[in-house]
Amino acid sequence: MPRFATPCPKLVRRPSPSHLGLAALTLPLALLAGCSQDGPPPLPPLPEGALEAVVTDPGVPREPLARAVDDLFTAEGIGTTYALVVLHEGEIVAERYGEGMSADTRFIGWSMSKTVTAALIGMLVADGRLQLDDPAPVPSWQRAGDPRGEITLRHLLQMRSGLRHREGYDPTYESSEVQMLLLSGRDDMAAFAEAQALESMPGEEFRYSTATSVILADIATDLIAPDGSPVQRQQAMASFLDARLAAPLGMESMVGEYDAAGTLVGGSSIWATARDWGKFGEFLRHGGSVKGAQIVPRRWIEFMRTTSPASPDYGAQTWLNLPSGGERNELFAARGPDTAFAAVGHLGQYVIVSPEQKLTVVRLGKTDGPQRYALVEQLADIVQLYPGR
Repeated sequence: MPRFATPCPKLVRRPSPSHLGLAALTLPLALLAGCSQDGPPPLPPLPEGALEAVVTDPGVPREPLARAVDDLFTAEGIGTTYALVVLHEGEIVAERYGEGMSADTRFIGWSMSKTVTAALIGMLVADGRLQLDDPAPVPSWQRAGDPRGEITLRHLLQMRSGLRHREGYDPTYESSEVQMLLLSGRDDMAAFAEAQALESMPGEEFRYSTATSVILADIATDLIAPDGSPVQRQQAMASFLDARLAAPLGMESMVGEYDAAGTLVGGSSIWATARDWGKFGEFLRHGGSVKGAQIVPRRWIEFMRTTSPASPDYGAQTWLNLPSGGERNELFAARGPDTAFAAVGHLGQYVIVSPEQKLTVVRLGKTDGPQRYALVEQLADIVQLYPGR
């Protein structure tokens, strides 16, 4: 964060008693000497152990990176950071954990799970089992005269289905995600999400929604385990997630949660270690490939990173480092490259990816809404250390 120099005192010339002699001149000269430097005063020494979080050659000067990492764990007003992993050119260059946490700790992704769900949908599109602009295959929407039959997979991915999903509604107990995850919809979350009526025409309005991502997870599960029991649905999706994504990426810790109907809670409840979340970011940075193997088509990752017609800072289940056109600031459009993008989760979970800087930054922790702007500025401090192309 910016540090400001202490203003130099104004010196007023007054006649000095002769008996003060040289001492009368020494004090103002000393004051002026202390103020003669250009710019801010030297930064305080790094806290003990701060350098240990950063490798010897992180690709940028080591001390500024160590200071920025330390700030994420010690600065006031940004919540609590549990884990940070910075990867540059595919190598971990900084890593640190909060008390009681370690490289083996699994962390819930919250809404970062949405970006994982988008990758799974991309695999099914690549397999020819789904089409972006066909009506979304939700059986309850296909009855004659149901206007929800106009909702496409593209609409769902870009959060513009038009469904009455009220994320973050006040009072909280009436918000869609709370109703779905904890109250009336918890046993069959997809049924709850899919039962909502239209509030606007499909494609017209951006409305961020955890329920929408659960619909996407339900569509994927129905294709993988048609007519399966809840147990069969869960087992089939868990196997698909592991075989098609976690294993190729080396994300051994990745695991999802499921509701009583066997549907992956694909909008909020995928877990992984900080290092494995970093592997997911690197997979996105490389356009869906791992060590030369194309896991998801490159064009699909490009689609995920392409701005939605209804919201300039959102792609497909992915946030973009672009101005929102309003007050929303999920990332840091004024301070980072416009090619950067991120998976972003509740309480300040971030996997920030900047291809032109060859950079992935993972931050996991707990930051309440009013503190998010300050947290994002701290993350921008790290990203800005790395040059672009």
